[in-house]
Amino acid sequence: MPQAPSRSRRALIAGSVGNFIEWYEFGVYGYFATIIAARFFTPEGGSEIEGLVRTYASFALAFFFRPVGAALFGRLGDRIGRRPVLILVIVLMTAATTLIGALPTYATAGALAPWLLTFLRVVQGLSAGGEFGGAVSVMTEFAPPGRRGLYGAWQSFTVALGLLGGAGVAALLAGLLSESQLGAWGWRLPFLLALPMGLGALWLRLRLDETPAFRAAEAVVRPPRREVTRAIALGAGRIMGWAAAGYTFLVVLPSYLQSTLDATFQQALIATVLANLGFASAILPAGLLSDRLGRRPVMLTGALLVVALAVPLLNLLQHPGPSLAVKGVAVFGAGAVVGLMAGPGPALLAEMFPTSVRYTGLGLAYSLSNAVFSGCAGLLITEVVDRTGNADVPAYYAAGACAVSALALGVGRVGVAVVGAR
Repeated sequence: MPQAPSRSRRALIAGSVGNFIEWYEFGVYGYFATIIAARFFTPEGGSEIEGLVRTYASFALAFFFRPVGAALFGRLGDRIGRRPVLILVIVLMTAATTLIGALPTYATAGALAPWLLTFLRVVQGLSAGGEFGGAVSVMTEFAPPGRRGLYGAWQSFTVALGLLGGAGVAALLAGLLSESQLGAWGWRLPFLLALPMGLGALWLRLRLDETPAFRAAEAVVRPPRREVTRAIALGAGRIMGWAAAGYTFLVVLPSYLQSTLDATFQQALIATVLANLGFASAILPAGLLSDRLGRRPVMLTGALLVVALAVPLLNLLQHPGPSLAVKGVAVFGAGAVVGLMAGPGPALLAEMFPTSVRYTGLGLAYSLSNAVFSGCAGLLITEVVDRTGNADVPAYYAAGACAVSALALGVGRVGVAVVGAR
């Protein structure tokens, strides 16, 4: 018993570090989307918007492989343990991200270049699909009684840190390098940084213990498949607003501001940093609050606020009248509202599944929701804005998804029929 606090903290760090690397890379890919489009998806004569759409298509494809990874690695994690599978996925994730930084561009490798990039994105999608379920299982299964919300919130908090890390590195490079240097070779550096980060994460996970809940549940009978499937569908619905609003405000925003509102790269990155700071500031308090008030009331508040405020926020950014300070506060607030959903979200999903199917169940719920509502966000928003000329599309997208999430959060209990012991 005296070792329990240190084991819990070690599990928290080992579980969080993979999420940081995963979202650092996804953030970097989003922040450098316009440069990647020019280097990999826009051959001579292709338009800028066509290249951006293809870049986001590759982005979306990686997300659609997340459910495959969640099912594959989740099944392994529920059978052989959380620890060995989390070690495997961090190796795959680190290797794929590092190799992106070393890829030849279209100018060097021709049509092979976008295919190589897409293949590595698929590997990232598979590993990311196996990351979330295992990380949240470890965090919540090691959490002290009454602290699951706070411990699970660390998963979302490291997502924010990863996105901020990616934005910070991108902003630093944009400040230090010329535009031509950034486009020629500077964009590679953030991806190559994944190698030392991944080696550190691997060392932490090699020292991780298997969770007591998994060891205790090895002989437990698995629940009916129908009940698990129902829980996965409901869980995906409950977090789809988090997925859609999060990616709209935290990742797609830079390219949207540049391509639609004619912002500079630096201005777009500053807006993204502010949004992610707001996101990060709300996550842990929201997780802690959910331990006291319940998961759904906190998440429902966040979803309804997005429904009410998404369109006014975007109109504020579009209007030339408000000062930059006012716009900065608005963007910060938008990120904080998403944090209200992201903080309690991991614990809510974990509590919907018993230990014997938790890795698979919560991983699939999360990855399915993200595949549809995060992975497609950039592609859909860019394409629809281009076709319709309506600059409010991102707000409609986020608000619509959050409205559905609000309905799903109002259905049934926090858990469903498959809820079990720790």
